[in-house]
Amino acid sequence: MKLIWRAISEDEPGPKWAGLFHEYWPDYHRWWSREGPEARPGFLDSHKALRAHMPELLPLFDQLCELAGGTDHAARFLSFYCPPPYLSSCSQAIWPGEEPVMVRNYDYSPKAFDSLTLRTKWQGRTVMGTSDGLWGLVDGINDAGLAVSLTFGGRRVVGDGFGVPLILRYVLQTCETTAQAAKVLARVPTHMSYNVTVVDAKRKYLTALMAPDRKAVITHQAVATNHQERVEWASHARFTATVERERFLLQRLTLHVEPEEKFINAFLRPPLYSTRFNQGFGTLYTAIYRPQRLQMELRWPRARWPFDLNDFKEDLRVIYTPEGEPDAG
Repeated sequence: MKLIWRAISEDEPGPKWAGLFHEYWPDYHRWWSREGPEARPGFLDSHKALRAHMPELLPLFDQLCELAGGTDHAARFLSFYCPPPYLSSCSQAIWPGEEPVMVRNYDYSPKAFDSLTLRTKWQGRTVMGTSDGLWGLVDGINDAGLAVSLTFGGRRVVGDGFGVPLILRYVLQTCETTAQAAKVLARVPTHMSYNVTVVDAKRKYLTALMAPDRKAVITHQAVATNHQERVEWASHARFTATVERERFLLQRLTLHVEPEEKFINAFLRPPLYSTRFNQGFGTLYTAIYRPQRLQMELRWPRARWPFDLNDFKEDLRVIYTPEGEPDAG
C-alpha cells in the first residue's frame, strides 16, 4: 500500500484549498451521496444548524463554499451536518512526563483518508493538523497551544448533529484552553459517538465522551480507545480490541512514568499498532502533539515527519505500508 502524504500551508482560503477541494470532491461526493442526496439535510437546515451551534464559523463556511464552486451538494457536504456514518479504530493518551504530550494512533481505511497535514491562519487563528473533509480535523493544534484528537466511541446510534472533525476544527478556531474546549464539547451536537481528548500548554487535559442521544460526559481520563464508560457494541469491541488497548495504555500510565520516547514507541507496535488495512482499520499514522512547543510529529515504524506551527514547511512524502511492518521512503 502506498500513501502520498502532503503538507500544505495557506493562511487564508484561496487557490490551494480550492485545488484540493476539486481534487478530492469526486470521491467525497460519492461517499456523501451514497444513500442518495435526499438522505442528507438540505442547505437551509445545514446552514441553520451551523448558525445555531458554531456561528463563528459561518463566514469561513461561506468562503469555502464559494471556493468549492457554490453548488448545493458541496455546501451541504462542507457543513458536516448529519453526514453518512463512519467508523474508525484509534488510541490516544496523554504522556504523564515533564511536559504535556499527546500521542495518538489513527486507524482507518487508506481509501477514505485525505493524507494531508494542513496549516491555516483562518480568521486570524493559526491551526495545523490532520485533515478530514478538507476543513475538518481528526487531530490538531492551534497557536494557543491547545491540542485535540478524536477516537470513535463504539456505539451504533446515529442522530442529528455534526461530523466530529468539524467540531475539532471549531474547538481549535475558537478556544485557547482546555476549560474553554470543555464548554464547546458539552454543547455542540455530534451525529455519532466520539471520544475527544484535549490538552493545553498548561497541561490541563480532559476527554469528552460525546454522543447524539445523551449529554456529553466530560472526564479527566488520560486514555481513550473505542468505547465510552462501558462496551456497548460487543462485536466492534472484539474486532478492534478496544478494551485490551485501553488496559495496555492504562498500565503504562499507572505503573510508572516511562521516558517519552519509550511511551511513543509503544504506539508503533501491537496491540496499539494495527496492519489490518484490508479490513479498514490499519494504523495510518502515529501523531505526537507538544502544546508548549507548538509542534506536532507524524511517525511510522521507519519514518518521522516533524512540523512546527511557526516554521511550517510544505512538502510531499510517499509512505509505503506493505503487509506486516510498514516501511517508508
